[in-house]
Amino acid sequence: QVQLVESGGGLVQPGGSLRLSCAASGRIFNINAMGWYRQAPGKERELVASITSSGTTNYADSVKGRFTISRDNAKNTVYLQMNSLKPEDTAVYYCNLEMQLFRQYVYWGQGTQVTVSS
Repeated sequence: QVQLVESGGGLVQPGGSLRLSCAASGRIFNINAMGWYRQAPGKERELVASITSSGTTNYADSVKGRFTISRDNAKNTVYLQMNSLKPEDTAVYYCNLEMQLFRQYVYWGQGTQVTVSS
């Protein structure tokens, strides 16, 4: 089994910063990518950012230039540095892990709330 433990969410004023962390543990093998998704009330879950095992990153257009995803392969941990936060960034943020061995395995964290409000 695989566990994803997220931390770092909270309440921040517009223009502020937060850093999310997600640590994967358990039966980890052949990680393809780790990433962050978010879901706002009444909306579908959407990709925020992802990073492959080789370091290739992908960002949603809405966060480019403001968010940075990084990864510590030795610790199986992914980070999301969020700067210049806007009220529309308010959502539950979910960590995602994709592994590959004959087939794809996908795991999700429990989610961490990020609220951007004055």
